[in-house]
Amino acid sequence: MSTLEPARLPSESWELHRTVTPKTVGILLIIALLAAFSAKNVELDKAASETWGAVLSVFGIGESKVINGAANFLAKSVPIQISTIQETNRIENFDPDTIPWFSYVEVRTEREYSVIEEKFTEVEAEFLVKPVGYLVKVLIKMWETIEMAIWGTVFSVLLAVPLAYFAAQNYTPNRFFYQTARGLCSFARAMPELILALFFVLMYGFGPIAGILALALHTSGFLGKFFADEIENADPGPQRALRGTGANKLKVLRYAVFPQVAPQYYAYIQYILERNIRTATVLGIVGAGGIGTELKGRWDLFDYDHVATILLVIFLTVVALELLTQRLRMRAI
Repeated sequence: MSTLEPARLPSESWELHRTVTPKTVGILLIIALLAAFSAKNVELDKAASETWGAVLSVFGIGESKVINGAANFLAKSVPIQISTIQETNRIENFDPDTIPWFSYVEVRTEREYSVIEEKFTEVEAEFLVKPVGYLVKVLIKMWETIEMAIWGTVFSVLLAVPLAYFAAQNYTPNRFFYQTARGLCSFARAMPELILALFFVLMYGFGPIAGILALALHTSGFLGKFFADEIENADPGPQRALRGTGANKLKVLRYAVFPQVAPQYYAYIQYILERNIRTATVLGIVGAGGIGTELKGRWDLFDYDHVATILLVIFLTVVALELLTQRLRMRAI
């Protein structure tokens, strides 16, 4: 007489997924080897060694060039420089009765080396002191940088809107327009602003226009992709309902898609504007206008107190702009 065995439940044959397997260990080992090679290639080991030396230096053990470099910058950058001083005999047609507001003339004793007498002599000289002269200069340059960023963002949006339409799979006329639009967006994103600025400087010469065009072309690639992705991800329900009434593609975009994507579009534009302001601050290095020229010049002269003033103005500008754009965005949505 045979004994009937109870049927095995499916759950009894389940096997837990093994997280650690020989394959997983092998993959992790390969990744670790590649990471170690890459870290050596980019000198992360040197950075780690220098950082550890800096930590020990803080506790009085040895010296560190990292700490020395930071201390040198901090020592020369505080207090920040907001005034300007210029010798009056170097000012063309100087008139002490018509000096700028809040400025004053000061007599100082300077040491000069006499080649004939081969010694230092003390001489008195007049200087025109402007208490906030350098701060005013930096603010003017910063305003030019903001103008560059705003115009660059405006042109970027104008370029991105048609790119987004053709780069959205559900609205592009055909595959050719889709691939072309996506390719243009990728190309624009791949070209760094500094390289584009150099190219436009060759075309238009030194000045803000080169920086504006560089910012516009580069960021249009980001906005074009972001806008297109949002169009593709929009809820298709309202779009189908509107098409059922006989509306064409443009009307569907206007009344069914744009209300859904508008808040995200505002966020993208806000981010690009802030990014353009930060980027515009360094485009002056290649002659594309803005505060970057002043920043590079002062850094090369080791005028770290002037550099600190510029960096502080840039920081406060970005913070103020973020607060302003957040308020505008909240009102818009």
